[in-house]
Amino acid sequence: MSQIIDSNPGGAASRTGCLLINLGPPLAPTASAVRRYLREFLGDRRVLTLPAPLRWALLELVILPFRPRRTAAAYRAVWTPQGSPLMVHSVSLREGVARALGEGFRVELAMRYGQPSIASGLEALDRAGVDRIVVLPLFPQYASSVTASAAAEVARILDRRGDYPPLEILGAFYDEPEFAQSWARLAGPDLETFRPDHVLFSFHGLPEDQIRASDRRGGHCLAHPDCCSAPAADLARCYRAQCFQTAERLRAALALPKEQTSSAFQSRLGPTPWIKPFTDEALPRLRERGVRRLAVFCPSFVADCLETLEEVGIRLREQWLSLGGEALWLAPCLNGDPGFAEAVASWIRRREPAPRR
Repeated sequence: MSQIIDSNPGGAASRTGCLLINLGPPLAPTASAVRRYLREFLGDRRVLTLPAPLRWALLELVILPFRPRRTAAAYRAVWTPQGSPLMVHSVSLREGVARALGEGFRVELAMRYGQPSIASGLEALDRAGVDRIVVLPLFPQYASSVTASAAAEVARILDRRGDYPPLEILGAFYDEPEFAQSWARLAGPDLETFRPDHVLFSFHGLPEDQIRASDRRGGHCLAHPDCCSAPAADLARCYRAQCFQTAERLRAALALPKEQTSSAFQSRLGPTPWIKPFTDEALPRLRERGVRRLAVFCPSFVADCLETLEEVGIRLREQWLSLGGEALWLAPCLNGDPGFAEAVASWIRRREPAPRR
């Protein structure tokens, strides 16, 4: 789908290969394509953290017979002539990162689920003759269901082949200064024009058991209301705490009063407990407080996708208007913004080994 940007077009081998990994969309906004995608996505034991027999039963008997048709309709509402928004924006980011890195780098894009696969991305870098590979999962906050899942797939491929160049996988980047600065630079002017009464930071939700599984000490995560304000060492892998820290960094970068902002979690699935507060339940409370003009940021995504454009941009906006809200503005994700591409390039350059003397 995308045109390869080779930062070293003269034919000599690139020195560093870079693999950007996003979650992935279905190949088409059809029930059959969505069914294949959901089978791969929800079949991952890190996504549906159930014993294998229960995961199979939930997926094959409850989710796949009914959900693909509804989800395909949602995808059609945001699909573009160029394809999935997630793919279009991820390709744009890859091209921007390749331009920002310049000579001596080769950049590929992969999706954890769907196409292009992680295997095809690694193979393309290997064929290009790179000396080393840097992998960046495009998930700002750490979560086992995305970050660790992408790393596990990379490890599986390496174990199967065993002869790739030296490889490094980068972690979460919510606390990189350029991340919040990119949001502020991109969305700040339109936010000021919109003049919201309130700004809601809406993050993708996770089941509570996945949060507890990241608790190194045990008995801390979700054990009391202020658990996410504990020392950072206790929260090194806590997705919920990293989301709240992301919101605080964006609030500061956007120069917003603390009382004018809040955070919530969207996209829950199934009957198991998910982390709170829920985005859709936050809206009535905001209206009760007299909020009429609401701005929403989705900073657990770097590229606009189904969860931002359809879930928030369409359904959440409809809910807000039905509650008597005046307007809802959805901040665009960073997508292929040149400034964000330069930030990603700087994180990759930072991993370059020191020159030999």
